[in-house]
Amino acid sequence: MLNMTDIVILGAGGALTVLWLALYALGYKHAEIFRPLGEREYPLRALYFVGYEVMALLRYGYKSRSDRRRRRAFEALYGERYAEYYLRVMHAQRATVTLTAAALATVFYGLTGDAASMAILLCLAGFCWYYLGTATDRQLLNRADEMRRDFGEAVSKLALLTNSGMILREAWENVAYTGRTRLYAEMQRAVEEMRNGVPDADALHNFGARCMIPEVRKFASTLMQGLKKGNVELAYMLKEQSREVWSARKHDVRRQGEKAAGKLLIPVTIIFVGILIMIVVPIFSGIG
Repeated sequence: MLNMTDIVILGAGGALTVLWLALYALGYKHAEIFRPLGEREYPLRALYFVGYEVMALLRYGYKSRSDRRRRRAFEALYGERYAEYYLRVMHAQRATVTLTAAALATVFYGLTGDAASMAILLCLAGFCWYYLGTATDRQLLNRADEMRRDFGEAVSKLALLTNSGMILREAWENVAYTGRTRLYAEMQRAVEEMRNGVPDADALHNFGARCMIPEVRKFASTLMQGLKKGNVELAYMLKEQSREVWSARKHDVRRQGEKAAGKLLIPVTIIFVGILIMIVVPIFSGIG
């Protein structure tokens, strides 16, 4: 026999399921928006129109402080043209996954009567909301790490070419097409801007802004100053910048090594304690 708690949960679950089905029917017209997304990165993309309809019914404006920050992040990741699209995708994804998980939790409770499993699924729904909301930050961190790995090499190449007498624009174009990683892709975008009539200083400024890394922004500022002071002064500035970058890279590698060593202490300690127990327990058993 059902108690009051069961009735309330099942009633809420039924209402949530009906709401999900209604959102599916109302939002299906938006399904085409999400078809260009990759299945690997967005595994439930075929249902994202459910969350998109939620945001539409709520008349969400995508203008909060966090949305402005995320929009800048998406500009760095996908370009200004697609920033708004991916911002809306993120919100649709979060709403769809969270609402679907919550509905499944109540349906599961109705089928099994297991409150603990329902609570776990509801916690999972909350975790999905948080995890998907921070995915952009993780992407930016990975992007920044990748750029930093190539940054020292790119600066060194640029310094070498300018020291040999090549003007900055030619040196930049030569270096930009020596790699295929994200840093070089952003350098290539700057080359395209220069070729399309954007002043060199503005193209370099845009490059630093897109990369969103303090070291690269400082590097872009150095280049902009060098354009005003002349090629001789620029070559010297780039040489100093290259020295600073490699020094910072050495410190970063050392810190990463120290972190790795610290993480290794945990399994080593566990293994040591296990071996100690294996040795000590038989000894005391023999004494007894």
